[in-house]
Amino acid sequence: MRRFLLATALLCATLSGLAGCKGPCRELSEKLCDCSINSVEKELCLQNASREESRVEPTPEQEAVCETKLAGCDCKKIETAEGKRECGIAREGGID
Repeated sequence: MRRFLLATALLCATLSGLAGCKGPCRELSEKLCDCSINSVEKELCLQNASREESRVEPTPEQEAVCETKLAGCDCKKIETAEGKRECGIAREGGID
């Protein structure tokens, strides 16, 4: 679970490269980090998200996708296929 959350946070963080303010992709990354099982994992996740943010800048289309995922993403459902889709971390082809 920890590796999964870290990987998904990195994936989302890769989409969030805005400097100076938090865009929807960065906010989604941080929301996914909030799903971490403890404070150490959460802090590591946030550090990785920040590092990735400085490396990659998302396109407007990617930001729009992140924006749509923000409201529906819920840590309580993150282990379900529906929850993964709502957070934007479901694998392509419907395999979760």
